[in-house]
Amino acid sequence: MLAVLGYVMIVVFMFLIMTKRLSALIALMVVPAVFAIIGGFTKDLGEMALTGIEQLAPTGVMLMFAILYFGIMIDAGLFDPVVGKILKIVKGDPLKITIGTAVLVLIISLDGDGTTTYMIAISAMLPLYKRLGMNPLILASIAVLGNAVMNITPWAGAMARVVSALHLEMSDVFVPLIPAMIGGAVWVIFTAYIFGARERKRLGIINLTDLHAEGTAYAEQAATVEQMEHKRPKLLWVNFSLTVLLMVGLIMGVMPLQVLFMIGFALAILINYPNMELQKERITAHAGNVLAVVSLVFAAGIFTGILSGTKMVDAMAKSLVSLIPDALGPHFPIITAIISLPFTFFMSNDAYYFGILPIIAEAASNYGVDSGEIARAALMGPGVHLLSPLVASTYLLVGMAKVDFGEFQKFTLPWAIGTSVIMILVSITVGAFSL
Repeated sequence: MLAVLGYVMIVVFMFLIMTKRLSALIALMVVPAVFAIIGGFTKDLGEMALTGIEQLAPTGVMLMFAILYFGIMIDAGLFDPVVGKILKIVKGDPLKITIGTAVLVLIISLDGDGTTTYMIAISAMLPLYKRLGMNPLILASIAVLGNAVMNITPWAGAMARVVSALHLEMSDVFVPLIPAMIGGAVWVIFTAYIFGARERKRLGIINLTDLHAEGTAYAEQAATVEQMEHKRPKLLWVNFSLTVLLMVGLIMGVMPLQVLFMIGFALAILINYPNMELQKERITAHAGNVLAVVSLVFAAGIFTGILSGTKMVDAMAKSLVSLIPDALGPHFPIITAIISLPFTFFMSNDAYYFGILPIIAEAASNYGVDSGEIARAALMGPGVHLLSPLVASTYLLVGMAKVDFGEFQKFTLPWAIGTSVIMILVSITVGAFSL
């Protein structure tokens, strides 16, 4: 009975999200509460929900200050020189332009936010693509592939959802995936090389006059994502050094991620905006992003708390295990990695990571498979996921690049699958998860 109730709850949850009858935030809170009442758990509803919220509180704190930190870095112009430098180097060579685009996207995507990446990368590079007559589908494709690889950083949405859904330590999931991210980044650059070689053959190398002035203009255009008075070019190396130290501390695990980002944000805003009024202004500017992400995490606490507290997830896992041949049980990680591609395309991240993944992890535990392996395997389909019509930022990308959504999907899908394949192979090789 519990298994049936759990499956119906998941189906209703996914249906409401995918048909846009409820937002993910509301569905994560309302749907499990209703089904807990139906199942006769009214008395324990509050306690179960609070337990789930408490478990996810550290993740919510980390995400809050990570978003604020990278928001301050973008405000201060940390990435602007990279944009300008790349534009000066690539000149009129389509091959250099595509590779430069890939490098730019990978760097900007470090903040884990697709919207920011697309705004800066497309604003910077599209005028150059247009002037040379290059296919804008290439620009959009490289942008989404690069962002997909970096979308598994600890402060990105996919990683946050996986860690929240399975109640894991962020560093335990992320650090073993660093080689896979590197492999994915190399693949994106290789893909950009192929695109560029084709365009060079088609268009040749074009001489551009006044390139320095144009490069500066394009860089300034990208920089207008935030107003120029917020830029701090004199503090570029200070901000860069602070970001490097933060990344090193994150990888080495010198202290909890929450504390790292809290201290990092405090130092960043004090260094760049010592005036209290400016500090309030910058925090307010990023409050919308913070609220959107952190509120989702705490709402997920209610969902996972009720799913676990009612034992629905246990019953569902047992029923799932009964359908899987014993011979395939130990291979749950690679199975999870493969099915993450279609699952994250046809359903939202919320539906998959909060609804399906906990069931898979619980089922895999019956075969002695660690939930950390399942978590890492579930993060192998970001490239395909970002091609989904369920991803809002992708509409921003195709709109800015002025390309047709269907053509963009068709053009990019094979390369997105290639990204996932490379990341899976690297992950297996380094032992992030097993076959």
